[in-house]
Amino acid sequence: MTEISSDVIRGYNDTMILFILRKAPSYGYEISKNIKSMTDGKYIIKETTLYSAFTRMEKNGYIESFPGTEDRRTYYRITESGRKFYDEKCEEWELTKEVVEKFIAAQGNGELENVG
Repeated sequence: MTEISSDVIRGYNDTMILFILRKAPSYGYEISKNIKSMTDGKYIIKETTLYSAFTRMEKNGYIESFPGTEDRRTYYRITESGRKFYDEKCEEWELTKEVVEKFIAAQGNGELENVG
């Protein structure tokens, strides 16, 4: 099975994490498992990538961390700024998809010969 390159998806790690946190607060391992499950194992976020994203998003005010009450885990929850950022990234994705699809579709319908 082919996995998605981390280079391709790097700009959307935050979006995936925020999607999960929109439903309920969660912790790193659970978020990682959800990403793997939701992508049918096609994308497995590395632990260092995940925790770098947490640090960056917390610094930017998109998430807040807090200690678990019954365990030693650090939990994360989305903020109102994080919800707004998530919505913006979803709009950006639609535009990105539209632009890239023009180049992917061009190969299949012979438009490549018309370039240049």
